[in-house]
Amino acid sequence: MQKDPQIAFKVKEILNIIKEIAPGGLVELRIPPYAAIQCVAGGNHKRGTPPNTVEMSGQVLIQLIKEPSSYHKLCAQGDIAASGINSDLSQIFVIAATKYPAQ
Repeated sequence: MQKDPQIAFKVKEILNIIKEIAPGGLVELRIPPYAAIQCVAGGNHKRGTPPNTVEMSGQVLIQLIKEPSSYHKLCAQGDIAASGINSDLSQIFVIAATKYPAQ
């Protein structure tokens, strides 16, 4: 999969904001092929598949930072794959959207 440098830059910016507002290791947020981070306080994951994962494309991440209220809709459409009891990051994206400068 080819990485788009503009998307890669925006993904990095957004993930840095999320790490700042929700530090921790309870949830793994995956944006293939660009990056994956662990976030949300309350636990740590060391090996294997974490119990709480959220995965989406770089394009969906960028869309979500512009329209954070669309988190649940994007999950229902299959654009976001979220698994685990703590995988609802909707409120984190609401906060992140207020801190993202390049909208």
